Amino acid sequence: MEHRLIRGIEQALGWNGPEGLGGAFARGSLTDTALTERMLTPQRLLDMTMRRTLAHPQFRMFRDGEELHPSRYLNQEVSRRGQSVDMVNMRLLAGLLREGATMVLDQSNVFDPTMEVACRALQWWSREHVQANIYLTTNEAAGFRLHWDDHDVVIIQLAGEKEWEVRGISRPYPMYRDAARNDSPSEEIVWAGTMKTGDVMHIPRGHWHQATRNGRGSGQSLHMTLGFEKRTGVNWLSWLADWSRETEIFRHDLDRWGSANEQEAQQQQLAEATVSLIGSRSPADFLAAREQEVAPPRHVPYVDFFGPLTSVVCITNFPPRIVEHDDTVEVVAARKKLTFAVKALPALRLLLSGHPVHIDEAASQVGAEVEQVAKILTEEELCAPLTAELSSGYTDLVTSATS
Repeated sequence: MEHRLIRGIEQALGWNGPEGLGGAFARGSLTDTALTERMLTPQRLLDMTMRRTLAHPQFRMFRDGEELHPSRYLNQEVSRRGQSVDMVNMRLLAGLLREGATMVLDQSNVFDPTMEVACRALQWWSREHVQANIYLTTNEAAGFRLHWDDHDVVIIQLAGEKEWEVRGISRPYPMYRDAARNDSPSEEIVWAGTMKTGDVMHIPRGHWHQATRNGRGSGQSLHMTLGFEKRTGVNWLSWLADWSRETEIFRHDLDRWGSANEQEAQQQQLAEATVSLIGSRSPADFLAAREQEVAPPRHVPYVDFFGPLTSVVCITNFPPRIVEHDDTVEVVAARKKLTFAVKALPALRLLLSGHPVHIDEAASQVGAEVEQVAKILTEEELCAPLTAELSSGYTDLVTSATS
């Protein structure tokens, strides 16, 4: 799936693909200046905030580097039947923003179709889970204090300006759940300066960083942080541990009361079985299985009595795998394996391209069977109807599919 945001990130950072993720710190600027407003504006963010049921900690507010209690900006709206839901109190929010505060919305891709489509495209590009967090800072507010993330991030300044300081690592490849704490910031300053509208920055995992508008007077900053959740050797070993249940020796009770020779013999058997297990499933096998075992994301279902299926788009978190055989074609994705006749291959390639597909146009390109194939893929949740709202997330960012 080709997306303008991906091209913009690669050009800004001097990358030729996702291989740069997790490598060196990088910074640059978008050449497509219209892309920032197309992704998100402060006004759209506030409108999204107003129309959604948002709760802590997905929605948070900070001032002077400290998190504010949710009662400072959230209300429980109570219906006439006594039902209550958390909603942002827009009047209180406005007061905080006028005084100077940082507003954080995690996983904006759950609420906004433009962010949803962008994250899906980035997942197809990087083969990693991606989420988009949004940060709006006003006047002279500070953001988070000096900290590090347990994942790689790409930051895009969507509006306004913000001062940043990025430092080196103090522990190589730190993890959220780790064998040692990582509490002492590095003294090495990798970069310090101002991120302006259209600027892009890649901060690898473990690099300490902080951002602020202290001393900048009135104004605002809106930036998007794209978090890439890459897998490690620890994740591979955890996956192997699940597979160990297939081998009988791993299901045996550990010998607590046997003689020293008996305990040593069991350890030797376990060690030999572990070597065999490691050799049977490689890290590449783990990464491939991870992509195929991810359930379909939330989407609008296809229900035939709401109307005909006129346009669809593939919604899997990662690109479906299409396997050709002599007389059949297999599609593997989202915990499913579907088998089609080989004549469906052109339709499958079009429908699973990640680009919007208008069925009437597709029929003239690949044949009338595309309609039936589209229905099957939609019923199996590999594709979804291209609603007007979802279509807006693709407009001017992802082209429609062509044969």
